[in-house]
Amino acid sequence: MPRISKQFLRENFLGLSLTMIGALCLILASIMYVGHRSYANIVLADGQALNGPDIDHLEQLNKAYERIAKAVTPSVVYISTTQVMKAQQSPFFSDPFFRRFFGNMPGGVPQRQVLHALGSGVIVSPQGYIVTNNHVIAHASDVEVMLSDKRTFKAKVIGADKPTDIAVIKIDATNLPVASWANSQDLHVGDIVMAFGNPFGQNFSLTRGAVSALGRSGIEGPGNLENFIQTDAAINPGNSGGPLVNVRGQVVGINTAILSGNSGPGGEGSFLGIGFAIPSNTVKYVMEDLIKTGKVSRGYLGVLVQDVTPAFAKEFDVPDISGAFVQNVESGGPAAKAGLQNGDVIRKYNGQTVSDAGSLTAMVTQTNPGTVVTLDILRNGKPMTLKVTLSERPANASATPGLGQAPSGSALSGVTVQNLTPDMRDQLGIPSDSSGVVVSDVDQNSPAAEYLQQGDVIQSINRQPVHNVNDFDRLASEAKGQVLLRVIHQGQGYFVVISPGSGDGQ
Repeated sequence: MPRISKQFLRENFLGLSLTMIGALCLILASIMYVGHRSYANIVLADGQALNGPDIDHLEQLNKAYERIAKAVTPSVVYISTTQVMKAQQSPFFSDPFFRRFFGNMPGGVPQRQVLHALGSGVIVSPQGYIVTNNHVIAHASDVEVMLSDKRTFKAKVIGADKPTDIAVIKIDATNLPVASWANSQDLHVGDIVMAFGNPFGQNFSLTRGAVSALGRSGIEGPGNLENFIQTDAAINPGNSGGPLVNVRGQVVGINTAILSGNSGPGGEGSFLGIGFAIPSNTVKYVMEDLIKTGKVSRGYLGVLVQDVTPAFAKEFDVPDISGAFVQNVESGGPAAKAGLQNGDVIRKYNGQTVSDAGSLTAMVTQTNPGTVVTLDILRNGKPMTLKVTLSERPANASATPGLGQAPSGSALSGVTVQNLTPDMRDQLGIPSDSSGVVVSDVDQNSPAAEYLQQGDVIQSINRQPVHNVNDFDRLASEAKGQVLLRVIHQGQGYFVVISPGSGDGQ
């Protein structure tokens, strides 16, 4: 055998080194492969399962939850919507004078945007009626429904009610599975509930939790009629409109809102252990009106009420803080005609206990106009009973004292205002000789959204002066078709014309 010289090693050092490294890699790979094959052939032994009366009880609970899921899921639907909207623009770029000199500046002309949203719903009729949230289908140009068996249908909006965030849609189908409904007044804090829906597009999911509180309000902003069920059952974006059910598989509420941590996919809000649902009794009342007439008629008492505080209880000789304290009785309203007075405390409504101001509002708004109701009150500690004939709640009646709202369908729909106080006047730089109301909120889909912002002051509607919220409510209700406003924006006054529904003004 010829001997390898040192010169040969020096000349071929790199090649020999690579050959040795390759051989080592092959050896290591073989070792790992053999080890993997040996592990894969290990057979795991069956472990000893836990047993006993306590484990059997948990097994029974699992079977019960599975039974609820199996019964409810077929009535739950997945809703997807498409909305075409315009981007917000400054009112000045609608003026041909500005366009002549500045042209179509970026951001000055509204651009069409196509938005897609997801939500849930629950079938309430074999003929295809479905209940969901108003915010799921609001302003949608196209609504599609997918059933649990994966069939899809185009849906028609039958009616929607913004104050309660309830809407009814319909698909062209028959013999559909429907949900069973419970009386939400039978619900108690601590009851076990399950939330069904499509969180983040994860179809037909359910979560379990308990009722954390009842009668929650002040969650979704001014103008809404709120008497929510609070639950720690996980409710996430996409769950909106889905059912909240009790342990008997009956709907006790419709999922509607969450307190959000803004930490979900894409920055969406996510679950923090605090979710809210609309009570089933409210849903049923609104749903039936929407199906029958396309709109909701509500009872109206004509009072401004608040919760009974310990101080009020002491001053007005009330034994505890249960009830609704009457701050103001509307002149000529149903309550005034029946003899209700400022300072009275309403303790019962048609025999039902009034726990606070929110519960009274819910009871009244779920009663048909024209109904004669019985109020049990305390007047300076003395029990009294009054009979009141409810009138119909005005379309622009605010659920929040001191705020005004334009009726839906008008050019000012979605605009909320409040009285101009001295502090606001100083902050906004409004002259002392100028009057008006301050815009506190504008729905982004309102026809007025392109022309009004928070902090603007509306001085007149159709050349009629606006001095306060009452003037705004009256003039907004009387206004038909397009509306002429005089507005102060950042200290400058200007006129704007807004047309209902179109979003076009000049």
